Amino acid sequence: VFIFTVINMNNPFIEYQCVSITICDTEAIVVYQNDISKKTFGSVVGRSLFDCHPTKAAEKIRHLLANDGTNAYTISKKGLKKLIYQTTWKNESGQIQGLIEYSMVIPEEMPHYVRI
Repeated sequence: VFIFTVINMNNPFIEYQCVSITICDTEAIVVYQNDISKKTFGSVVGRSLFDCHPTKAAEKIRHLLANDGTNAYTISKKGLKKLIYQTTWKNESGQIQGLIEYSMVIPEEMPHYVRI
């Protein structure tokens, strides 16, 4: 419920991030895309995430929706390196409500720090 409150507010912190944000429900139907997501993927609200991902990725999404968790990886596409971060979102009772997929352009080379 919280996530829909934020979405309905047209919160600029979500809508105009330099990160693509795509949100689906438990049936993998896209219920929200921010501005960058729409520019990157076109409008896919109302469509299934399974139609937008290859078979192996669709299987991972099914697993996340059924079992909870996070899937994170990097890709190279159209000359850009991206971090893809997929994670479930839950209601106040802790029940899975769907999946959020973040996609962000990252530098080819990045420092990695170990913090103590």
